Parts: sequence; C-alpha cells; structure tokens
Amino acid sequence: MPVPKYQTVAEDLRFHILHGKYAEDTTLPTEFEICNEYQVSRQTVRQALSLLVKEHLIEKRQGSGSHILRQHTSQPKPMRTIAVVATYISDYIFPSVLREIETVLSVNNCTPSLFATQNQIANERKILQTLLSMQVDGILVEGTKSALPNPNLDLYQKLMDKGVPLVFFHGTYSQLPRAHFVLDDNEGGGKMLTEYLIAKGHKHIAGIFKSDDIQGPNRFSGYIHALRDANILVDDRLIFWYNTENKNSLFSSDPDAPLIMRRDLLPECTAVVCYNDEIASLLISALQKKKKRIPEDIAVVSFDNSPYSQLSPVPITSLSHGSKNVGKQAAEKLLALMSGKSCQSELVPWELIERESS
Repeated sequence: MPVPKYQTVAEDLRFHILHGKYAEDTTLPTEFEICNEYQVSRQTVRQALSLLVKEHLIEKRQGSGSHILRQHTSQPKPMRTIAVVATYISDYIFPSVLREIETVLSVNNCTPSLFATQNQIANERKILQTLLSMQVDGILVEGTKSALPNPNLDLYQKLMDKGVPLVFFHGTYSQLPRAHFVLDDNEGGGKMLTEYLIAKGHKHIAGIFKSDDIQGPNRFSGYIHALRDANILVDDRLIFWYNTENKNSLFSSDPDAPLIMRRDLLPECTAVVCYNDEIASLLISALQKKKKRIPEDIAVVSFDNSPYSQLSPVPITSLSHGSKNVGKQAAEKLLALMSGKSCQSELVPWELIERESS
C-alpha cells in the first residue's frame, strides 16, 4: 500500500526538525509555503502538522504558526543506529509495521537500518553476520521460519553476549529464552475466531495454516482447543498446511498444486479459519469460481485486519489489534532496554472486526 502523502510530508519535516534545519524555539514555514514546497493540498499539510503536534515536536499557536519545541539540552545527543530485520519490507502488513517503528525511532534520535530476509534462513545468516561486524545500538528482528529448528541461533547468541539490546516482533525462537519479544496472541486469536464460528452454529470448520512460521502452529493450537472445548471432532481432512515456498501455488488449478484446489474442502464444510487476510482473499476468489456463496455456503474468517480484508471480493471478518501496533510497541520496548530499564515480553491481544464474509 502506498504511504499517505501527509505521512511523507510529516516524515520529511520531522527529519529536518531533529537534524537542525530549523532552529529550536522558532517557527516552521507557513502552511502555504509547505504546500508549495511539497506540492500538496492544505488539508494534507494540516494532517502532517497534526502528527508532529502529537509527537510534541511542534506547537500550534493561534495567529503565529507552528512553533518548534525544544527537544534537547544544550548538548545534542548523538544519533543511534537501530537495525530492523524483517522477513519482508514492502509486502502485506509490513509497510505499516515498519512505518510505526520508524516513527518511534526518529522521535527518539535513532535512525533505522532496514534488512529483509525474505523468510530465508541463508539470508538471515548473512544479515546477522553483517550486524556482528557493525556498530549497532539495538536490533528489532522478526524471526525467520520461526517454527523450525534454526541454524542461526549461534549468531543471535553472539549478539546478545555482546550486550546488544534485541527485541523480536511477530516471530521469536523458543531456544532463546532470554530474548525479549512483542508477539500477537496467536493461540488466543485462533481460539477466538473458531469460537466465533461455533457460536454461529458451524460444526464443520476447516483451517488453513502456515507451517514454517511460529504464528501458524500457534493459531492452529487455538483452533483445535476451541473445537475440543465445544466437543467437536478435529477432522484431519479439514486441516490444510502450506509454507513460504509453496504459498503461491496454494490455490493453483495445476494438478501438482499442493493443497486446496487439488484437495477440495469436504461438502459438509461450512466455515474456514485462514492464517491471514491474504490467504482468505485468495480462498474467497477460488471458492467463487466454484460457484460457492460467501458466507451462505462457506463462511471465511482470518487474521490481521489488513487492506486485503476490505479489498477482498467479499469483505473479510478479521482480527485486529485496534489502536495497538506490534511494531510501535516493539520499538518502545527496545528503547526502554537501551535505557537500562527492566522490561517484560508481551502478547498483544486481538479484537474481532465483523464483515460480510461470515
């Protein structure tokens, strides 16, 4: 998804404020001047300035413009470098997560260095080796194929032994018990979605889960616990697994396709819990090609409340974090660790957003 213009303007103004282009306790250019400089509307400029007000970088004063607030003592703090290692940078929900991370870091005199593993263990190892040779003040990292044994734990341990503060987000490794993390409550979310469908009268509920990232097994765990608690048989025929490498062929009509289109949902299946909105949207398109009605024939629910949930052929009932953002909370936790504060790892709860798919 493209970054909104007002956020781009805000990021640029924030950078110039924090790097001294505008003297502290003076004013920013007028709204008219900013409109001309960035070739945007006045409404866009006002949205950008509102963000800077919330971050306590500027103060709007009636009749005298936007005043820059004093941020530092007489001795400016040196910029700190934070490595941000994600599986992807431009796909799915990652732009919004990374944008929140960047916002928190920039306000706190930190600059992010972005790395993407593409969810490949070999890429992860190269990045970790690079970080061991760099001077970084902290690391935010999303584990690669975090449901599987990982050969790169030795490098994570070396970084931790060097005293580099490190916080995992989305995925972590159980073999690193000292590592801090901010994760979705994936087991709770799987249970919540399945209980929601059971409450609507569904008893034959399929599940599609990702096998190589820890979110998948955890969401599956919540799904089977909800079925067990409702005395509903866990039917292996209704459980589908995919991984990073075969995701794109998940709904292919090719005879060698691994899952859904080769192995149809059973006739009695009336609902599906999907690993995320992207998979749910693809499933809905595939089901509609088979003349299935959503939700009359099959209800579909999923995770993340991403743009896919509203752009899908049928808007998707999905789990959201509401006002919370895992990236923002992970960045704040890392800054606390860098300041020597004691921190606890965190599971972020979900909220259900109902739409037409269920």
